[in-house]
Amino acid sequence: MSYISLVFVDVIVPILILLGVGVLLQKKFQFRLRPIANLVTYCFMPAAVFIKIYHAEIDISLLAQLFIYLGLFITIMIIAGSILSKMLNLEKAEQTVLKNSISLMNSGNYGLPVSQLVFSAHPLGVSVQIIVLVVQNLLTYTYGLYNLISTAKSFADILRELLKLPIIHALWLAAVLKIFDLPIPNFALVPIEQLAGGFAALALILLGMQLESIQIRTFHRVIGWALAGRLILGPAAALILIYMLGLDGVIAQSLFIASAFPTSRNTATLALEYDVEPELHAQTVLYSTLLSSITVTFVIYLAMHLF
Repeated sequence: MSYISLVFVDVIVPILILLGVGVLLQKKFQFRLRPIANLVTYCFMPAAVFIKIYHAEIDISLLAQLFIYLGLFITIMIIAGSILSKMLNLEKAEQTVLKNSISLMNSGNYGLPVSQLVFSAHPLGVSVQIIVLVVQNLLTYTYGLYNLISTAKSFADILRELLKLPIIHALWLAAVLKIFDLPIPNFALVPIEQLAGGFAALALILLGMQLESIQIRTFHRVIGWALAGRLILGPAAALILIYMLGLDGVIAQSLFIASAFPTSRNTATLALEYDVEPELHAQTVLYSTLLSSITVTFVIYLAMHLF
């Protein structure tokens, strides 16, 4: 149980500090948030994803096993979110919050630090988390974005929006460079790395700015169901799939732990960009991040004992 203090101090506290910086800055200066959200979505975020994929050290032999698991896991979470949103008779925008909050998890600035802490002696665990991160990025900017902009646009409009996003081009370009082992000139790599280095801080500060203006008078029912889906149903589904597929050891540990991560902060960033329940998205990210300090620690404890 010594993981409790380590996870909280090394992962949760830095996140809370950056959120607090955003709250304080917004309280003092009252920034316009839309331009900052655009800056994150169209500049810092593509750079961060590109660098993570380009520098990732991934064992190709693991990919088949992992993609089967991830395909099944994502399908279960998407179906669960859709069923819940229908059962609760939610409005279209509220359905988007629930679906994205359950299926999209923070595998980047939360997931990687946790994996690096837990698997410091087992690099394979971190490699598995990088693959999860890549798949989650693809899911966020396909399924997640579709949920956001389908509330007001046709399929053709959605496709055009997807193709305009730099994140999509960053993903395929990094993959091509990685597969063919093509070097990037230093004059191009340095600014990309500098942008990537600023992404996590700016995204969390932006989320803190969003939270500053939120008046939490009631606990919206969508938040409760989203927390249950992301932090309880996610690990439960992962555990069943791991046993069904016969996974074990570090791979099983890494996948089980990854399933418990909180709702992706990118859901709040994109919700602000497209103006789809941005406050409800931000609240869900906040609550899931805070509560995950307990649930993720418990899942780590279970993973080390079960596998």
